[in-house]
Amino acid sequence: MNKLKMGIIGAGGIAQERHIPAYAGMSEAVELTAVQDTNIDRAHAVSQTFDIPHVFDDYKPLFEVVDAVTICTPNKFHSEIAIAALEAGVHVLCEKPMAITTKECEAMIAAAEKNDKLLSIAYHYRHMPEAKLAKEAILQGEIGDPLVTRVQAMRRRKVPGWGVFTNKDLQGGGSLIDFGCHLLDLALWLLDDPEPVEVMGRTYDRLSKTPGQVNDWGAFDHETFNVDDHVTSYITFKNGLSMQFECSWAANIKEDYTALSISGVDGGMDVYPFQLYQTKYGSVWNSQPNIPKETLSEGFVQAKNFVDSCLGNADLIVKPEQALKVTKLIEAIYKSSEEGSSIKIKN
Repeated sequence: MNKLKMGIIGAGGIAQERHIPAYAGMSEAVELTAVQDTNIDRAHAVSQTFDIPHVFDDYKPLFEVVDAVTICTPNKFHSEIAIAALEAGVHVLCEKPMAITTKECEAMIAAAEKNDKLLSIAYHYRHMPEAKLAKEAILQGEIGDPLVTRVQAMRRRKVPGWGVFTNKDLQGGGSLIDFGCHLLDLALWLLDDPEPVEVMGRTYDRLSKTPGQVNDWGAFDHETFNVDDHVTSYITFKNGLSMQFECSWAANIKEDYTALSISGVDGGMDVYPFQLYQTKYGSVWNSQPNIPKETLSEGFVQAKNFVDSCLGNADLIVKPEQALKVTKLIEAIYKSSEEGSSIKIKN
């Protein structure tokens, strides 16, 4: 069996903690071949830790020694690097979000199609046990036609105090584009990718701009903080669905929590923890399964699907057209907040 030669672009925390260990755990199918980072010392350190033979400070020469790359850079560079890789004939797994703008996402998809290469985005929440069970329950008709979805991705005091997460120029935003995007993607996937038609959104940053804030995830400068730490929105879809969406890095709430619930015609569900709500035999029913404990992390499952797809043994679970829709919604939420009015979405 031929091994997929994998290159890592961006050697920061997400590469070291999720992607590289996942690939290292499937050595029968993938070979960690090269790592690139603008911080060449960090690239060399990662190379030594994970026994990766080739090290680069520029990503373009890396394409010559690999079959696929995993992009783990700040959001600003996702599109540029992905297009360059695809044009070089290299498959791409890009960290979320796909890109900062819809236009950038569309250019990435065009490059993938033109060069007949795979492009996927690292929305790993789809691979969690609860999410997979929820998807199967919906496919089996347990809730009937979905009507209303409620999503909350809430953190009390977890502004990332490392990296460039609070730099709008490099990231494009804060809590929404970093954290909320995962739950937006998951909700759209569970709902079978409905077409959004209108968005009303509001973004906030006052809490993190206030001096003396307590923060669980390290220190950051409140004076230079220029991204959102809390976002709310209301989204409507072409098929009549509606979604209430909220996310935060910093909010005055009791504790962190993640919630995704869907109310349908024949039943409803919560994803975290997974529960079904139905009516049967003249009574209301609540049911909660004992989900088998996963032996493989969602990061490993994500990596395996990408590798298997590149080798022709599977189909991508996260398709670029789906990730484009997430970015389109994020862009619309930010624009709605800036303009103070709802945004119609062109499909």
